[in-house]
Amino acid sequence: MSRRVFNFSAGPSVLPLPVLERISEEMTCFSDTGVSILELGHRTAAFTNVLAEAIERLRRILKISDEYEVFFVQGGGRFIFSVLPMNFCLTDQPSQVGDYLVSGTWGASALAEASNAGRGHCVWDGATLGYKCLPDVKTLLLSPDAAYLHYTSNETIEGVQFQGDLKSQLVKSQLVKSVPVICDMSSDFLSRPIDIQNYDMVYACIQKNLGPAGATLVIAKRELLNRSQDRMPGYCNLRNHAAAKSMYNTPPTFCIYVANLVLQWFEEVFGDLETIGEFNRKKSQLIYDAIAKDSDVYQLHAQEDCRSQMNVTFRLPDTETEKRLLVESEAAGLAFLAGHRSVGGIRASLYNAMPMEGAEALAGFLAEFAYRAQNV
Repeated sequence: MSRRVFNFSAGPSVLPLPVLERISEEMTCFSDTGVSILELGHRTAAFTNVLAEAIERLRRILKISDEYEVFFVQGGGRFIFSVLPMNFCLTDQPSQVGDYLVSGTWGASALAEASNAGRGHCVWDGATLGYKCLPDVKTLLLSPDAAYLHYTSNETIEGVQFQGDLKSQLVKSQLVKSVPVICDMSSDFLSRPIDIQNYDMVYACIQKNLGPAGATLVIAKRELLNRSQDRMPGYCNLRNHAAAKSMYNTPPTFCIYVANLVLQWFEEVFGDLETIGEFNRKKSQLIYDAIAKDSDVYQLHAQEDCRSQMNVTFRLPDTETEKRLLVESEAAGLAFLAGHRSVGGIRASLYNAMPMEGAEALAGFLAEFAYRAQNV
């Protein structure tokens, strides 16, 4: 195919076209270095400037105070799932656990890793409800001495999203404790306003809203990182990555370079989280409205009060009709709408770089497809 399509993939996902064009321009010769960014040494002034710019932009956009460390690590969410208990559950307290709120597949994967280490405790699991909803926080079975409370702000597979941060809900319900709150924000990072002070640690795989696959961003309070103990394997110790300023080993230089360009694009086009949040709300509402108009053809997965602005998940009356929709949408330049292989169905991912025109094109296509399906 010689033309670009609207890319609704859940990840690796759509990148801003100006960023892709900039990468193309600089691929063989970055800045005045005479080499590609792919060849550039990670300790050169040129690259350390890129890294410093990316961290500075993140601190500015999210209003991150000096009590937090901001750094990149190689590996994805599963790496973080694995190292959380060994970093933050104290070895001299073998009964200490991490509390896990499980609202979808990725939250369940995080809990599984902690449970493998004998350190996982489930405070709520939406599996029996089909991962269609979120809990009343008053029903959470919180541990009295938990090392941390972990949750996933947006589940990409099921399309379920917390509409605000969990800690605020716990405060309102008078259930808040001194337990650190850790959030997997991989698929809605930088997509809406948040108060970073309500989190002790946020991590995000960058292939959704920030860059290509291969790196994870970590924002963590220094006080939390200081729990990490020297006896664990060095690469698994998050404090080592923070202390080395993302250079405990050779960092994922290309990923960080692209992330910096995406952050620059974000600031130039949107400027702040409030603006991008409204933009994403309008995009997702276009799709949800189109689906609601033809509810005889489309059935949404998530309940209305927790539907994701990033990943709209729905089904059609039968798998044959779903297959036909996927074939026809692909031909119309609307690509990668298939749901996750574990659940099937349809999923439209509407990350920051998806233009409004893409949402409009999909909404129009859904209306036309439904008309044809009902008038065969």
